[in-house]
Amino acid sequence: MKETSFIEQNKEKWKKFQSLTSNQTSDPEEIADLYSDITDDLSYAQTFYNKRTVRVYLNQIAQGIHNLVHKQRKDSFKKLFTVWRVSIPLEIYRSRKNLLFALFVFLFWTIVGAISTHFNPDFPRMIPSMGDGYVEMTLKNIEKGDPLGVYHSGSQISMFLEITLNNIQVSFYTFILGIFFTIGTHIMIFNNSIMLGAFQYFFHLKGLLIVSFLGIWIHGAFEISSIAIAGGAGITLGNGILFPGSYTRLQSLQLSAKRGLKIMMSLIPFLIAAGFLESFVTHNYQELADWSKWTIICISFAIIIFYYIIFPIVVARRHPELVHESDPPLKKYINVFDMNKIRTFGQIFSDTFSFYRVHIGKILRYNLVLTIPIIIAVVIFQDLMRYEDLTHQYEYDWSSQLSIIMGFDIQSFSDFVVTLLWTIIFSIFTLSILYHFKNQEQKASLKLFLPFMLQKLPGTWLGMSFLFVILFYIPWYWMFLVLFVSPFFWLQGASIVLGEEPFGKRFGNGFRYGARNYGNVLLGISLMGLVLFIFAQPIACVLSYQEVNFMREPALEDFLDKFAGFVKNVSRYYTADFLVPANITRQIVYIIFILFSLPFFVIMMGFMFFTFREQTHSTGLRKQFDNFGKRKRYQETSLDFE
Repeated sequence: MKETSFIEQNKEKWKKFQSLTSNQTSDPEEIADLYSDITDDLSYAQTFYNKRTVRVYLNQIAQGIHNLVHKQRKDSFKKLFTVWRVSIPLEIYRSRKNLLFALFVFLFWTIVGAISTHFNPDFPRMIPSMGDGYVEMTLKNIEKGDPLGVYHSGSQISMFLEITLNNIQVSFYTFILGIFFTIGTHIMIFNNSIMLGAFQYFFHLKGLLIVSFLGIWIHGAFEISSIAIAGGAGITLGNGILFPGSYTRLQSLQLSAKRGLKIMMSLIPFLIAAGFLESFVTHNYQELADWSKWTIICISFAIIIFYYIIFPIVVARRHPELVHESDPPLKKYINVFDMNKIRTFGQIFSDTFSFYRVHIGKILRYNLVLTIPIIIAVVIFQDLMRYEDLTHQYEYDWSSQLSIIMGFDIQSFSDFVVTLLWTIIFSIFTLSILYHFKNQEQKASLKLFLPFMLQKLPGTWLGMSFLFVILFYIPWYWMFLVLFVSPFFWLQGASIVLGEEPFGKRFGNGFRYGARNYGNVLLGISLMGLVLFIFAQPIACVLSYQEVNFMREPALEDFLDKFAGFVKNVSRYYTADFLVPANITRQIVYIIFILFSLPFFVIMMGFMFFTFREQTHSTGLRKQFDNFGKRKRYQETSLDFE
């Protein structure tokens, strides 16, 4: 092609590209498409017109887009600055009522802690995070003339890392525990504010209030303010579940979690600053002049007041159109699932969660009437029969508590009877889930479900008996090896409940489907188990293992450890067996977790059954053949809606 023809053919495209790159509002996809054409033209020009000006011209255009990309990368820092300058202050403004409420709650419990110490000087000894050891150490430091000597221990760098991580952990727990209807957040606020009030008034009784204030609040202005602000973020999170408004609870939770996380993101610099001040400034508080301490404290509070009170109001007035969020787009969910189709493993896994979302409400309604009363009776019976076991603390608490309430370890005949009752409970629970595979659009009706349950219960219990033996009678530390055997029995329950053949054939199909698809079943069990294991970490963290014999605290307390610890400390005032209420609390949490997590496995079992049956017998394909040619072109029939 001649150079003139090449230019004439492409010049309009080049002009358009130049105009797009000079316009900041241009469509990035259109620029990308044209840029691809420009680079092709440049390659052509380098080959055939290497020494001509057209090659230089095209090279300049290509360099222009290169510079534009790098300019946009610099803009990303500007966007990050905008987040801190506009987005986060707006979220603080939207959540101002929750933040103010958290502050009032924090101040209220702080005053309660101070008043309690006024009437009972030994009150700080009763607070778990202080205790006799901490109080005695502080008294010795006061006698030495160094009342805040606790801040002198350890190297400053290690203190900085440990304190900063601890500050982040406490604030994060205060926030995330709000998901439990804000109750967890209130417990964290209560623990920290009671301790603060008692600690400060303890120094007041010793005539050292100002000394302690000037030492503690050097870092406390940021640290304690962050806990109160994290409490506001946690209440914002929990209110998304409690008060969804016109949203679904899931949409409301997503929106409130987004708000809360933005507020929490704003705390990170302040938490790091608090750790730095505590390690490098409070550490040397005796060497500082009082005016310098007052200056640091006042500046710290001024920063907090400016960023969390004054600046959000200013930003909201500057951008009133951004204060009220638009409704999030409604996501369309599948409510009716086609059971006569072959699903990939990914589709089975995805549809399991979708099915759970649609039907979990109906499943729980049935079980509130049928299984939960039995569970309550069984747990009460076991706790009374094995009361002595409740007065101890255990290394693997989840295993020990489940052994008590389910009778895993078979210490007596009553334990054996209890395990049989649990097999019936799990059979009914499984039926309440699989029932909805055949009755997807039916509303929850106990009257319709009961005949189905009574008809299918004996066969379901028999079909799942192999899994029950594995679950109840094999020690949990052998479960990893048993996992490789379970796929052979995994589909028995689904085959018996959902199959349409005679009982013997349904019983055999469960084995055959599991054996033929051994790898997929094993992968499904393992992956779902891994997902639920991750979700179980707040109540059964792998690092919360406790060496009972040496009375060492766990490496990392999970949320349940903290909550049970709170119950234990409150119970000390009412009973000598204070571990019993704490262990019962753990049992309740474990049972709730099982009731909400078990449906995932059963639903996945149902989808696997229908997929493997379709692969073997082509039931859905046969149905399509039967319906072939039955539709009328000029009239809608029921087949058009299947």
